[in-house]
Amino acid sequence: MSRTNVVLREATVGDVPFLVCLWADTLRRAEREEQVRDLELVVKEAAGSPEQRLLVAEYDGEAAGAVLLRLATLSPINLEPTVQALSPHVLPTFRRRAVGRALMEAAVGWAEELGVDTIATAAPSSSRAGNRFMARLSFGPRAVLRVSSTHLVRAQLTALTPTRERVPGRRPIGQVLAVRRQQRGRAADAASADS
Repeated sequence: MSRTNVVLREATVGDVPFLVCLWADTLRRAEREEQVRDLELVVKEAAGSPEQRLLVAEYDGEAAGAVLLRLATLSPINLEPTVQALSPHVLPTFRRRAVGRALMEAAVGWAEELGVDTIATAAPSSSRAGNRFMARLSFGPRAVLRVSSTHLVRAQLTALTPTRERVPGRRPIGQVLAVRRQQRGRAADAASADS
């Protein structure tokens, strides 16, 4: 009989420093203090919700990986119930020790418990090992999530506008509104700083 060294448990606020390191590549770009506050909210929300579970995997008593499980729909327009296994990550030093499998077994077990037929997950496009692992577990691509900054998309849309439709010296209405919002925000910040 084989003995597993992996134990899963619910995350606590005390796990936040570990989670910040583990999920560094998936968190929003911000100061570490902001990332800590973000994850404290995520941990508290998961602890108080019957539709979420934030699990930490320990290997021989040491934090080795984590996953956020969430009951949701497949998409906002496809209302099929789905268990989302979000950011299943394992520290590099604990890979190939069944930690990832334990995290995904937890997702499957919870889906079975809820009577949900679909599980969705994602791996960063740059993670060859993560994508191969998910493919071995039968996860296939359903969609490609593409991300860009707003200003880059605006620049590309402007570049795609035929020259004859461009008005020299005139900004698209979206840019005008964005500039006005920024100016109002700065004015409000200045007013609150003065008071």
